[in-house]
Amino acid sequence: MTSRLNIFSIAALLAVCAVVQPLPVRAAAYGEVSVLAQVPIPNGFPEGIAVRGNRFYVAGPATLGTAFNGKPSRVFEYDVASGALLRTLETQGEQVFGAEHANSCLSFDGAGRLYVLNNQLGTFRLDLATSVQAQYTPAYPDLKSCSILNRAPCSPTVPNLPALPNDLAFDDAGNLYVTDSLQATIWKVPPGGGRPQVWFQDSRLASPYVGVNGLRLSPDRSRLFFTVTLDFLGIGHVYSLPLVSKPKASDLREFRRYLAGGPDGIAFGASGRLYVVLALPGQSGISVLNPDGSEFARIGNPGLNLIKPFDSPANLAFDGLGNALVTNHAFATGLLLPNQFQVLKVFVNDTASPLAEPLVP
Repeated sequence: MTSRLNIFSIAALLAVCAVVQPLPVRAAAYGEVSVLAQVPIPNGFPEGIAVRGNRFYVAGPATLGTAFNGKPSRVFEYDVASGALLRTLETQGEQVFGAEHANSCLSFDGAGRLYVLNNQLGTFRLDLATSVQAQYTPAYPDLKSCSILNRAPCSPTVPNLPALPNDLAFDDAGNLYVTDSLQATIWKVPPGGGRPQVWFQDSRLASPYVGVNGLRLSPDRSRLFFTVTLDFLGIGHVYSLPLVSKPKASDLREFRRYLAGGPDGIAFGASGRLYVVLALPGQSGISVLNPDGSEFARIGNPGLNLIKPFDSPANLAFDGLGNALVTNHAFATGLLLPNQFQVLKVFVNDTASPLAEPLVP
């Protein structure tokens, strides 16, 4: 009798285990895209993105017309795994009525403080533990007002255009580099902050639309890579410069050219490949480049679809789980389809090449 009960008990237990056994998880295909998070309106137009631990941060709105919305720019904090919005950090000190105001890109230092570019304020630093905001640089200078008397450089754009700080990256010494999309300029800020100084200017970076844009240090920290979204001929470029105190015009090297334009944010993977976000409608997606500049893969919209899933994406960061997280800027359709303001998750089977995150005073 006992023997028969044991047999029946074991059989029942096996049956229960068979019922609750989880189904095998399907492996994601390379380039598979899904929506991870929504970026709230009225801000929308997400630009910068940075990942730290189990959180990621998105900045915006990077668009024109903010002079009329009366809303401060924001940084949104999300959960990496679920995409849930955890916190909204409103930017302090902006003139929100009658003046354009926008947050663009983000970067961390070694203490976990978040640096934010703002076209009104310059660069500010957020202590995420306390939500306290502190100024790191003043507003980036408007070079069209240069003169011989103050010995300020003139932007080589034609015509001269105001400053538009776009992306930022640290080197290991704590210097901060910032691209200026309208002034054909890369700025350099000393460790600890202060007044930005012109590091590099060149007419090849000039554009009547959006010029010098995304930037990252090479994995070996020897060069600074950056994009020009559209030059005067409508061509896009990925360039690099040696990480020296003052590069010369002859130091500029072209790494990749996009005849239809469009390169925006960039990031290096642990694989050594460079991931280039392509922002223009018709080109929207990610171009994955080998270390020699050849294209390893192109991840984009299927067929003739111009807005699904990529609608003018802006930047990307890696989540540590094999995915690139991409801000869907929705420049093409955002005013009509605000639900396109998203963060996309794209499986690329890669993780981040470590960024420079110095301990900055």
